[in-house]
Amino acid sequence: MTETALKTARVGHSPDPDDAFMFYGIAAELVDTEGFQIEQILEDIESLNRRALVGELEVTAVSIHAYAHLTDRYALMPCGASMGDGYGPSIVARKEMDTDTLRKSKIAIPGTLTSAYLALQLYLGKDLDVEVVPFDEILNHVESGKADAGLVIHEGQLTYASQGLTQLVDLGVWWQDRTDGLPLPLGGNVVLKSLGKDAMASLTRVIAASIAYGLDHRQPALDYAARFGRGLDEALTDQFVGMYVNDLTRDYGDRGRKAIERLLSEGVEMGLVPQIDGLEFVDPSR
Repeated sequence: MTETALKTARVGHSPDPDDAFMFYGIAAELVDTEGFQIEQILEDIESLNRRALVGELEVTAVSIHAYAHLTDRYALMPCGASMGDGYGPSIVARKEMDTDTLRKSKIAIPGTLTSAYLALQLYLGKDLDVEVVPFDEILNHVESGKADAGLVIHEGQLTYASQGLTQLVDLGVWWQDRTDGLPLPLGGNVVLKSLGKDAMASLTRVIAASIAYGLDHRQPALDYAARFGRGLDEALTDQFVGMYVNDLTRDYGDRGRKAIERLLSEGVEMGLVPQIDGLEFVDPSR
């Protein structure tokens, strides 16, 4: 698809409060879309990762883990990051267990391309007994005994205790301690390189404007995001959005970029992700 022919841009993101908050400005038609008709595609992150592998969407949220497999097709936008800054995906179980026991246990995970799963492997090692379960079913899966432990993302990080589960480790805390303070890179927005640099820059500006609008008009953006909360009350929605939509979402900055480089380089060292030739970010000023 050429820049001149592009009229509609399909933009994929998760049906979660943090992503909804970021896209409020677009959904409510409150930002300039620079001539693009934005079609929002709402799917869970692992489904979006899989679609990105074949270049189906012009713009999409993806896991940073998945990005290592996408560098031939997509470039990262400098905006839209979801970073766990001293918190992140958690491993939960029905009862306490030590690391050696956990390593031998059956663990429910939200997808093999998620950054949470990459972090889990960095924490426990490569040869794990895992079962892919939809992210919003993992808590029930563990509670019912179908898995010994679960790797929870999204709002499950805040609600696991309500189902009688206990947190074994917060991978965001573990990562911060391991890296002397870096955030754990979880998700980012990417854009197809085949669109050309001008269209890539334009779409990046549109997404950045929507993120900025939400951050600058927090309450109406939160009201919109609450529709995607899957049972979260107002306070938890506010907390969850604050965790994953912040200044690092406006722009990765040096700290965010270093965090991605560190995560992927550790993945390369363990043979978990392919070697990439540096990070490619869109220049929105074109």
